[in-house]
Amino acid sequence: METRNQTVLTEFILIGFPQNLKTCVAIFVFFSLLYALTIVGNTFLICTVVVSPRLHSPMYFFLSNLSVLDLCYSSSSLPKVLLDMFSKRRTISVLGCLAQMNLGLFLGETECILLAVMAYDRYIAICFPLYYTTVMNRRVCRNVTILMWSVSFMTSTLPAISRPLVFCRRNKLDHFVCEILALLELACGDLSFYKTTIFFMSLFTLLAPFLFITGSYICIIFAILKIRSTETRTKTFSTCASHLTVVLMFYGASMTMYLGQTRTFSYQLKYISLMYGVMTPALNPLIYSLRNNDVKEAFRKIMDNHCLAKSI
Repeated sequence: METRNQTVLTEFILIGFPQNLKTCVAIFVFFSLLYALTIVGNTFLICTVVVSPRLHSPMYFFLSNLSVLDLCYSSSSLPKVLLDMFSKRRTISVLGCLAQMNLGLFLGETECILLAVMAYDRYIAICFPLYYTTVMNRRVCRNVTILMWSVSFMTSTLPAISRPLVFCRRNKLDHFVCEILALLELACGDLSFYKTTIFFMSLFTLLAPFLFITGSYICIIFAILKIRSTETRTKTFSTCASHLTVVLMFYGASMTMYLGQTRTFSYQLKYISLMYGVMTPALNPLIYSLRNNDVKEAFRKIMDNHCLAKSI
């Protein structure tokens, strides 16, 4: 009888941000600038790597993958957030919300693994430079990329396919995007499967890669300290510092959000998701471009060639 009387939901109302006009205008302008920066910065980075033969190396191949991920991750939710900013009724269909949730999980898990792969690439390049071209050859990079994307896709979609979430109570989602932890608060039935899955997947895609990255950089730091040339040491450390900055931003926010939060979802944590969902995709290309002399030099050559072609 209880199941018969329940109404199956068809849409959610997103109530993540207050509907105060001044607040909405400020948030809209800020998010629009960040999204524009995400599009321009990551597109610039991808194009620079593709056009410049000097950047055709494993490090920049994986950096291009990171830029593609950031573009997709930001575009999967931010345009909807901007459209809803001045809407009185911020709704999204249940199917659309689940699609956004799964896409976010897929891209987020892929980025976690990719950052660990990038750390391993730097570890081999700095600690074992003579074996770098052998270990990180094109075939290895291609296979690692395919495996990384495939594993992330399966681990993010299989739980949703095997046990689909059912919503039949409240339809007000206190978030600005369809985050899985917030959606579980509205789902019906036994949620132990999902909470257990999230916990173990967080260990696999967050904690394990983070510990791997930490171990890799401990070895890298010791290797850098052994370099006698101050110029080489500074250049090497600058490259690693860019990656470490991204790691701390992304993993810091993600681990705060997911590790230990599978039982109850604190609605204040929705603002932490802004760090890895909005801020990190916008700041990544700036961090890697401004702190990387190779990227700056490659871009300078592209601009010089463009100006020369125009003058001719």
